[in-house]
Order: sequence, then structure tokens, then C-alpha cells
Amino acid sequence: MEYNKLPGTDIEVSKICLGTMTWGRQNSENEAFEQMDYSLDKGVNFFDTAELYPVPATPDRYADTEKIIGNWISSRNSRDKIILASKIAGPGDYTAHIRKTGYKGKSIEEAVNGSLKRLKTDYLDLYQLHWPDRATNYFGKRGFEYINDGWEDNFKENLETLKKIVDSGKVRHVGLSNENAWGIMKYLEYAKMGLPKMITIQNPYSLLNRLFEVGSAEICKRENVGLLAYSPLGFGVLSGKYRNGNMPDNSRLKLFSNLARFSNEKCFEATELYHNIAAKHNLSLTEMSLAFVNDRPFVTSNIIGATSMDQLKENINSINIKLSKEILGEINLVSEKIPNPAP
Repeated sequence: MEYNKLPGTDIEVSKICLGTMTWGRQNSENEAFEQMDYSLDKGVNFFDTAELYPVPATPDRYADTEKIIGNWISSRNSRDKIILASKIAGPGDYTAHIRKTGYKGKSIEEAVNGSLKRLKTDYLDLYQLHWPDRATNYFGKRGFEYINDGWEDNFKENLETLKKIVDSGKVRHVGLSNENAWGIMKYLEYAKMGLPKMITIQNPYSLLNRLFEVGSAEICKRENVGLLAYSPLGFGVLSGKYRNGNMPDNSRLKLFSNLARFSNEKCFEATELYHNIAAKHNLSLTEMSLAFVNDRPFVTSNIIGATSMDQLKENINSINIKLSKEILGEINLVSEKIPNPAP
């Protein structure tokens, strides 16, 4: 395994991060335990979760993923062996069963306390705001369209709340998720006032979505913020399992057809072209897709997710794949032809 430091810290995290959002829905607790045991054995020390998980989120399964991880930590006595990250759910109808206050008032403090209890730990290494609490472009929205939703600038307020939590020792560092370039810079601006710095940003990034490279990647390099790339296989589309119209049983797109972010015609067209490049160079599409993300200079860790052990093993092994300049050039030609089909 290879490691990077969380920006501005001495904390080393594996360049492969274990994503957990299927645990408690597509994966049982026993299967999740097997994934965590195997990952840790292979040098993966970075686990990412959220109070929202498993996804799709429903009231009856609220925070089940955190509970599973907490049970594993307790049974394995393994808290000191992992770097653990979680997230507070943002506002919206989708999360009304969690809370209706967004990040206001005592919401962040209550969310942190809930996560700590479920995870059976007294601290989190990284705590993230899952998405902006203002109306903006995220979760598949390509462009910005101003909507007067009554939002008032609360960046400073959020950081002041997070400072209290960091000072209490419950959280070591803080980060963002699904945020755009303006939001990242606003939080960094307020951090100069003695407030916690957002050291990571967890956004989608893959061969099907390289929008992070427009603005945000430069911010990461120049401001020392690390990208935690999620959906590097585009809900499995870049594994190739949906090629030629296939729709495997128990796959995410078969089970949850409303999750259509990565399943439009252009995604499948681009995937076929990427598959041809991988095959030409004796790589699997999965290997090439993950290897591309692993070694981008602005990526701190690549969040993989698997529903089977075979998938998990291939995903983790991608750390051993290095792409040549020739392969990267061919990838860029496809990206120019079909840019970002899955925003």
C-alpha cells in the first residue's frame, strides 16, 4: 500500500480509502466485517462513512453503517489501527428523517455526538460537511443557477461550531464534501481568522467526471487541500459490468434505477472507449479507472466501494497499477471527445 499525509498534518492515510455506503443495505454486517478485516490486512487504514449511510437513505436504516463499523471496532479492538472519517448529512427533503435544521444551532454538535456513540469511539480523525446547505450545483447539477432560497452566509458560524468540537477533542480535523470552488475558498478565507481549516474535500472524480479539474484541483494544490475522490468507478459503470446492455442482479443500477447519474447514453459510450484502451494495454477497465484516480497529484485518497470480496481485492490491488504516458494520452483523447458525461 502507498500512503499520503492528510494535508497539513502528520496523519498518514492509505491512498485507497475504504468506502462504506453499501453496508447495512447491499452488504450484511458479516460481509462488512470481512471487508474491513481484509482491507486492514492489505494496508488500508482509512475508512470513510457518514450518518446518512447506507444509501439510498431511509428512516428505518438511519446510520446503520456507522453502527456496523462501531461493532467491528469494538470486537476487533482496532480503533488505533485506522483513520476514521464521517460526515453530517446536509439539509433537504432527502434527509428530513435525520433533521430539518441543516447545520444550524446545535445540529453539528448533536450529529458528532451521535456518530461517536454509534462508532464506539471518543474521537473522529476527520469530520466533514456532507454537502452545502445553500442551493448550488452538486449531486449531478452541471451549472450554477441562482435560487433565492433564503440562505445567509454561515461559513463562519459553521467553523466556529467546528472549532468548539475540535477543541473538545472529539474531532481532530475537518473537511468538506460535494462543495464547489467558491465554497472551498470561502471556508479557507474564514480559516485565516483562527478557525479550523478544511483540509480535505470529498467530491466525485472519475474518468466519467473530471469536473473537479476545473478550478478546484488548482485550489487543492495551491492551498494544500486534499481531494478524497468518491465514485471513482461511477457506481460500477467503469467496472464494465453494464457493458452491452447488461444489468446484473443485485447491482446498484438494477436495485436502484433512480440513481441515474452514471447511466446515461454518453456514460456508456465513453465507458466503451475506455474499455478498449484498457484491453489494448492488458488491463481491466477497473484497474485502469482506479489507477488513473490514484495518482492524480491533487488526490489524497481514492474512496473505493465494493459489494463482493472479488471486487474489493481488485480495487485495492489497483494501487500497484501505474499508467504510462501513452495510456494517459489515450484517456485524454476520450475525455476531450466525451467530456464529463456524469457530472
